[in-house]
Amino acid sequence: MEEEKAIITQNHEGEEHMVAAAAHIVKALLASKNLNEDFRKILFDLDTHLSTMTILNERKEDELNLNEAELRLKCAEKKIMSWESKQLKIWDSGSKHVSDYLQAVEEVQSLRSLPLDGGRGGGDKQRRLLRQADSILQIAMVRLEEELFHILQHSKQSFGSEFTSFHSCDDESIVSVEDDDLSEESSRRESNGDESKEYAVDLINPEVIPHLKSIANVMFASNYDQEFCQAFVGARKGVLDEYLGSILELEKLSIEDVLRMEWGNLNYEIKKWIRAMKITIRVYLAGEKRLYDQVLGEFGAINPVCFVETSKAWMLRLLNFGEAVAIGQHLPEKLFSLLNMYEVLADLLLHIDALFCEEVAASIRIDFHELQRELGDAAKATFMEFRTAVASYAALSLFPGGGILHLTRYVMNYIKTLAEYGNTLNLLLKDQNGGEPEPLIEEENAQNAAPSPGICPVAHHLHSVVSLLESNLESRSKLYKDISLQHIFLMNNIHYMVQKTRKSELRGFLGDEWIRKHMVKVQQHVTSYERTTWSSVLSLLREDRNSGSNSPWKMILKERCRGFCIAFEEIYKNQTPWSIPDPQLRDNLRILTSQKVVQAYRGFIGRNSENLSEKHIKYSADDLENYVHDLFGGSPKSVNNRRK
Repeated sequence: MEEEKAIITQNHEGEEHMVAAAAHIVKALLASKNLNEDFRKILFDLDTHLSTMTILNERKEDELNLNEAELRLKCAEKKIMSWESKQLKIWDSGSKHVSDYLQAVEEVQSLRSLPLDGGRGGGDKQRRLLRQADSILQIAMVRLEEELFHILQHSKQSFGSEFTSFHSCDDESIVSVEDDDLSEESSRRESNGDESKEYAVDLINPEVIPHLKSIANVMFASNYDQEFCQAFVGARKGVLDEYLGSILELEKLSIEDVLRMEWGNLNYEIKKWIRAMKITIRVYLAGEKRLYDQVLGEFGAINPVCFVETSKAWMLRLLNFGEAVAIGQHLPEKLFSLLNMYEVLADLLLHIDALFCEEVAASIRIDFHELQRELGDAAKATFMEFRTAVASYAALSLFPGGGILHLTRYVMNYIKTLAEYGNTLNLLLKDQNGGEPEPLIEEENAQNAAPSPGICPVAHHLHSVVSLLESNLESRSKLYKDISLQHIFLMNNIHYMVQKTRKSELRGFLGDEWIRKHMVKVQQHVTSYERTTWSSVLSLLREDRNSGSNSPWKMILKERCRGFCIAFEEIYKNQTPWSIPDPQLRDNLRILTSQKVVQAYRGFIGRNSENLSEKHIKYSADDLENYVHDLFGGSPKSVNNRRK
């Protein structure tokens, strides 16, 4: 077939050359002025005949070109249509089949570009040929879409465990009044030192990238770029929905759903949102952007348009959830979640600006920045609400035993955790206090530093909060009728405040001077307790012979010894239910009490042993020391029950 085609072509070309040469000679002769009329007429007739032969040759050439195109189209159609009845995918059948198929498609593409000239009698045939080529090409494009989807679905790669187990702030937003068993050395917030780290992940097997590019090149060259983009974007959106919906377990919630949620459920959803936001932007969308650059990078503006179309729905879903949290009630328990969300967005700003840098993605970029601002405003308003709540807390019930008030535990644990967000809060609160925030005191220098209340906005506000708490405690202490118990209550609560400050980042904000002053207050309450509780009791043990009494001295000693025992028993009965939760503080107060009371009693008995018989000495000094050890244990006891 090919040899016959070559012979025909060769003969046809020889004929054309002969006619062209003859026509050139005739035209040259006709240009001569020495010809007679008869010869000129003969040459003119010959020129007309040669022109007619040239037209016939051109028509014959068109005929040959159309026939050749028809043969080529049939051959390409045969290769393309052979796959329509097969379930096996072309790209699963080996590179030879892929190459043959793509060459057949390119052949059809080239035939579609044949010039159409209806004035030579072949126009109808050409039109039929082009229509047939379009039909075959459409079939091929549908097939390539199927192949594209198949490759994308079967080349997906799952993430490593280091991505699916991203720290999700599970402990960051917990503020409990029962957290005193936690190690003081541990922080509620884990350090996220990897926030700026870039993750290069392959969302699909790198080996199929050339396959995807070859399909893209053929479909774009065939003006089926829109169909390619729709198929590619559709497949990638499906994978994104599958991953974020099932693996990250992120539910689709409307703003109304979020606003109606109880705090426990909302807090759980926020943790999932934080994890999803990190993985989506830093890992998944970064990988998606890389994939789009590899496949569509050569096609200009289409690349970012397709990427934005793929990621837009999920980004809006994440942003809408964040907006719903930001516009919700400013409950104090929400503050740490708001700060976590704000910090996550701050960490991701550069990633967002890089992923969505083109103009077509401007709305996503702007919405992201706006959400960060809204979360910051919500966090600031929530902190102010917390301050107001501390100032207005006015429960009138007595706290049994003078122990640590729930409000004290809550406020100190709250601001202890809050101090860990110092840098973020300084940015948010600087307008509340005026001026730019000062740098935080470094932890290694915090031991000796004593910052003034205005060193930074956070320090200013935390000083304000603890002052409000102290004022509340002072008012609450007045509810106790027993003045000694008032001092125990204030001693317990102020000591708790100092311990929480000393062993946390609060120290860098409240300062060592604040700690020193409040330890002095604790000691003052200890001294006041001793004076109000034991002064009158110890006065019974004084040996004042000039007391003015007419009774014999021996009788006075007996009465004083008896009075001391009765007073001690009353104090024992009253103060064993009192509570000093801190073991060291409790032991120190017991030791101080023992040193004053037991030693005074031992000296009194020793000096007056000749005047007091055993029946008048109800308790030994060792007995009293044991009884003192029972004080402030939080359980009511009586001396009589203990002696049994």
